[in-house]
Amino acid sequence: MFGGGGGMNPRKMKQMMNQMGIDLTEIDAEEVVIRTADEEMVFHDAEVQKMDAQGQATYQIVGEPDVRPRGEGGAPEVEAGEAEEDEDASAIPESDIDIVAGRTGVSNEEAREALEATDGDLAAAVERLE
Repeated sequence: MFGGGGGMNPRKMKQMMNQMGIDLTEIDAEEVVIRTADEEMVFHDAEVQKMDAQGQATYQIVGEPDVRPRGEGGAPEVEAGEAEEDEDASAIPESDIDIVAGRTGVSNEEAREALEATDGDLAAAVERLE
């Protein structure tokens, strides 16, 4: 974006980003999970930054993920006919609810509802509540 920054003073870089309407926020994430159709990538203690620019949010994750096939060691997959009400309530990790509630200032119940409505997508739940 800035040609690599080439040793630019971090304070000057932040000032330039503010002038361009770009807001950079550090997120104190305990865990980040990326789920694809085939696998999960779990980042523990990752460095996460959120960059807001012109109404768009971009997240940057720095860390080494544990990669595992879907369904292995994660939340159990719901089979047809199981009681989905109970499964849905436990499918959203409390840490995700705390992150969304802390970021948006809403109650844990509102954060849970937003996460359920967005299939556990943290960024979409935060956006929905802001």
